[in-house]
Amino acid sequence: MEPKAKPTWIWYPGDFEVWLGNRFNSRRTERGAMFPPFWKHDSHWPMVTFAKTVDIDSDETLTVEAEGRFNFSVDGRLQSALVVPKGRHELSFKVWNQSAPPALFVSGATIVTDASWQVTFEDKVWIDECGVAHGAGTYVPAGSWTFDSADTPPSHYRLACREERPAQVERLLNGGLLVDFGRETFGYLCLKVNCSAGTQCALAIYYGESREEALDAAHCETLDRVVADQLLASPVVRLDSKAFRYVSIEMEGGVGVDDVWMDYEYSPFDPARSGSFGCSDEELNHIWQVAAYTLDLTTREFFVDGIKRDRWTWSGDAIQSYLMNYYLRFDNECVKRTIRQLRGKDPVTSHVNTIMDYSFYWVQSVMDYYLYTGDKHFLREIYAKMVTLMDYVLSRTDASGMASAQPDDWIFVDWTDFPMHKRGALCFEQILLYKSLQTMAQCTALIDMPVGYGKARDSRELLDTYSDLAGRLAKRINGTFWSQEAGAYFHGLADGMIDRQVTKFPNMFAILYGLASKEQAERIMSSVMLNPDVPAITTPYMRFYELETLCMMGLQEEVLQQMKDYWGGMLRLGATTFWEKYNPLEQGREHLAMYGRPYGKSLCHAWGASPIYLLGRYFLGVQPTMPGYSDFTVRPTLGGLQWMRGAVPTPYGFIRVSMDNHEVRVSSDGGYGTLIVGGKRYAVKAGEEVRVEL
Repeated sequence: MEPKAKPTWIWYPGDFEVWLGNRFNSRRTERGAMFPPFWKHDSHWPMVTFAKTVDIDSDETLTVEAEGRFNFSVDGRLQSALVVPKGRHELSFKVWNQSAPPALFVSGATIVTDASWQVTFEDKVWIDECGVAHGAGTYVPAGSWTFDSADTPPSHYRLACREERPAQVERLLNGGLLVDFGRETFGYLCLKVNCSAGTQCALAIYYGESREEALDAAHCETLDRVVADQLLASPVVRLDSKAFRYVSIEMEGGVGVDDVWMDYEYSPFDPARSGSFGCSDEELNHIWQVAAYTLDLTTREFFVDGIKRDRWTWSGDAIQSYLMNYYLRFDNECVKRTIRQLRGKDPVTSHVNTIMDYSFYWVQSVMDYYLYTGDKHFLREIYAKMVTLMDYVLSRTDASGMASAQPDDWIFVDWTDFPMHKRGALCFEQILLYKSLQTMAQCTALIDMPVGYGKARDSRELLDTYSDLAGRLAKRINGTFWSQEAGAYFHGLADGMIDRQVTKFPNMFAILYGLASKEQAERIMSSVMLNPDVPAITTPYMRFYELETLCMMGLQEEVLQQMKDYWGGMLRLGATTFWEKYNPLEQGREHLAMYGRPYGKSLCHAWGASPIYLLGRYFLGVQPTMPGYSDFTVRPTLGGLQWMRGAVPTPYGFIRVSMDNHEVRVSSDGGYGTLIVGGKRYAVKAGEEVRVEL
């Protein structure tokens, strides 16, 4: 007799992420007021039917838990008892829940809930894993994760917490306290208080990523006020989660604070499954460690941008977090959750996060995920939503097939310290669209079956469409924006006129995405990327792509120095996590300000952690060349270091690399790879170490 399968909670695919994302994105506050996102909020389906065909040898009694009210049918007939007669039967559970996604947990001798169950939201069709509508009986994978106990339903999901104590508590002249936790952190401030009944005691609490912010009651970004009723209700006050390093506490009406600590909230990870990096340069080691801590803080229920201000999921931030994650924690469940949450439900009525660029990044992120993980099941699950998003994108292109700014679009690109118009058709956006069309063609070739909600569309026709559009757009970009004289792609086209401004944005992406020829790339490097007259990029967001471009062109020594100057510059100013923006020309409190607010800048921002990716991908040199690292390359480059060593996580375990001026050593726990060093190629086989003398 085969062992009994393990039951798990199931739900309609994507609904858990939509529901959790709404709760997550609505936690942001500004000076005590809620501040939810300004884009469309989808909802879970309130009524879901779960179905399964079974064939059992004897009667079976089921144990059932549901998130919501439910009924149970066998062969279309409602049952008053949870018993399935022996033989072949069609089981059906209808679950209704308005406040959380309807979910089901069934445990029997042989019948258990798992991803093989069918689901529908009662539109009278069943949706298969490529989004095609069918009648009942088609295989439809239910949504599931690791909720494998009847006592842990999806709606109970929470991150882990542990107690942490302050590094220092300082008594202020006004009688208040300034609490320093030693470095940027995130969690729930806890206070042990004493307050006499009948008094009007209260606490005013001001949070800060910097000492200056916590002490500036009039301008700090986040704050709390605790009044007498709360203080008298319990001797311990646990406040809502916030990001902070410093907390200023002012006491009113005779209240006393006897103790202060925090419940640090975090997404657990396994150090034994995490990437690593170390080298001969101690400053670079410090940069890697702070980058890792920055990414850990911004890895929450989803990959979030910054933990103090926005606390939202943004597609442009997330695609970088995914890539860093592949070289650090390999937390692929968080990647899938974030991709699902960002996309939401059909119909598509706006760009992802309302930003044109971010729709393009979302499409690309799916292919990145497949390359690093080999998870074709997720690709098949999400592909139909890629198609409908691309339908929306293409419906808004102009007569020439270019993506032009519409009145309801946000064209982001980057935060810049120089003027840059965002009207008409920007070259940067066309290059992102070109990459998205290429990505759609790649994914379509992998799916190779009909797709579409309700009306199947032939994947071969879609493949031809995306490939043709990508090819024509590439010619149009080069014909419209490339200047042989300037050796650069110009900025944009508006009102029939070419804007001849030269910025790094379209030029570096033309290299990254293979749009530029070898000759064009070499011209761009001298005319743009290494030209001090071209405006500098001052956000880690676009420095990610700028330094990746330099690495692709073999300039690791230049990149090493820039990492030490830029990220090392933040460390020399006392940073314990990396920032949303850093301009070395700014002074003092200028480093804290952004958006016209004295403390508006996020001092812990996901896109600040890019050294993790750059060092893993372009110094250790590890890159999957086939999905899931079934084949990979290792091109290690010291870039001016004396030695380095590190491990990159993969679905099989690790790829380990060590290198100094005398030798290179590479080993892998799985897959087949190629070490490329000194112009020669060496086979890397699972379980064997390759050693090459230099």
